[in-house]
Amino acid sequence: MEEKILRLLNERRFYELKKFLETLNPNDIAPLFDEIPMEDVLIIFRLLPKETAAETFVEIDNDNQEYLIRAFSDEELKEVLDLLFVDDTADLVEEMPANVAKRVLKHTDVKTRKLINEILKYPEDSAGSIMTTEFVSLRKDMTVLEALNKIKATGVDKETIYTCYVTDKTKKLIGLVSTKDILLSDMDEMIEDIMETNFIYTHTLADREDVVKMFDKYDLLAVPVVDKEDRLIGIITVDDAIDVIREENTEDFEKMAAMMPSDESYFKTPAFTHAKNRIMWLLFLMLSATMTQAVITHYEAAFATVPLLVAFIPMITGTGGNCGSQSSTMIIRGLALDEIEPKDVFKAMLKEGEIGLLVGVSLAIVNGIRIIIFYHDTILALVLGITLIATIIMAKLMGCILPIAAKKLKLDPAIMAAPLITTLVDTCSILVYFNVALKIMNL
Repeated sequence: MEEKILRLLNERRFYELKKFLETLNPNDIAPLFDEIPMEDVLIIFRLLPKETAAETFVEIDNDNQEYLIRAFSDEELKEVLDLLFVDDTADLVEEMPANVAKRVLKHTDVKTRKLINEILKYPEDSAGSIMTTEFVSLRKDMTVLEALNKIKATGVDKETIYTCYVTDKTKKLIGLVSTKDILLSDMDEMIEDIMETNFIYTHTLADREDVVKMFDKYDLLAVPVVDKEDRLIGIITVDDAIDVIREENTEDFEKMAAMMPSDESYFKTPAFTHAKNRIMWLLFLMLSATMTQAVITHYEAAFATVPLLVAFIPMITGTGGNCGSQSSTMIIRGLALDEIEPKDVFKAMLKEGEIGLLVGVSLAIVNGIRIIIFYHDTILALVLGITLIATIIMAKLMGCILPIAAKKLKLDPAIMAAPLITTLVDTCSILVYFNVALKIMNL
C-alpha cells in the first residue's frame, strides 16, 4: 500500500491516487504522512475526502498537524475544525505552539471555544482533561419517539450515540439508556421507564488511570463525567481510554528502564534529549554501584586467598538481579491492575519468599553439581549454594517490597524496577557471598 501511494505520488498520477485513498481507512493513511516528504503532505491531505481528511488529521503526529495548519488557507482550516470533535480540538490546541493554537481558536465558533477552554482547565492527569462534551442528553419525561427524533437531529455531531444520558432540569445525571433499548421499545413508552438508574460514572478531577480501569472492569464503551454537584459535564469514550493506556504503558516502560519519560516518538526525539532522559538515572545507578566496589575492596584479602571466589561474582549478582527483576515486574503489574494493594505487602512477601526458596534450592543444587564435576570442591559448592539461596530469597523480597513501598508513598511503582533493584541486590549479594565464604572456609 505504501509503495503504491509513494509511486503514484512520485509519478504525479493524482487522479488514481485520489481514487485509491478513498478506499483506505484514516488509521491506515495516517502513518503514510511520516514516510512522504513534508512538501507532499499537503498534496495527500487535499486529495482525501473531507470526512476522511478530518479523521486522518486527528491520527497524524504533532509535527504534521502543525505543518498542515500553517499551510491551510483560513477556509480549509475551518472545514477541518468543523469536522473535529471538541476533545480532539482541545488536544490540538494544547499540543500546538501558542501562535498556531491561537489561529486554531480563531477559526472555531464561540460555543466550541468555550467548551475547549472548559476541557483545558482540568489537570493533565484528570478525567476532565480527556473527556468530550459531545454526547446525547435526554429527559426522563420524553417518549421513546421524542428521544429517537432528538438522536436523529443531534447525533451526527456527537462522538457516540450508543449510550444516551438522562438528566434533570439542573443537568444532574439521573440515568442512562442504550440506543438498543430505545430502538426495541414502544414509541409511546417513557424514557423514565426504560432508563438504568444504577450506573457507573466518574468525576472531573478523578485520576484518568482510575477511569481507564473502569472500562476494563465493567466492559464499558463510555463513562459519564460529572462535577462535584453531580451535573453531567462530559463523557470519556473507549478510544480515549485506549490512548491513555498507551501513554501510561509507554511511561511505565521508560521508568522501568531507568529513563525519564518522553512525550515524543523515538525517531522524533533528538539524540541530546534521549541522552538527557537517560543520563541522570545512569549516573545515579553508576554511583550507587560504588557500594558494590567498596564491599569487594573490603573483602580483598578473602579472594586473594581463594582467587576462584572472584570468578563466581558475575553469576551471583546476575542471578540475584534477574530474580529481583522478575518479582518487581510481577508486583508492578499486580499494582497496576489492582490485584495487589499496599495492605497486601506481607501476603506478597510470603508468596515471593516461597518462590525464592523453591528457585534458590533448585539453582543451588544444579550449580553444586556443576562445581563438584568441574572443580571437585564440595566446600565451594556449599558456599555458592547457600549464597544463591540467600541471594535469590533476598532479591525476590526486594522486588516485592520496594514497588509496594513506592505505591504507599504515592510514587510510581515503575521506578522500583530492574535497574534500581539490580544495583541494590548486587551490593547485598556480594556481602552475603563473602560472609558465607569467610565462615565456611575459615578465611
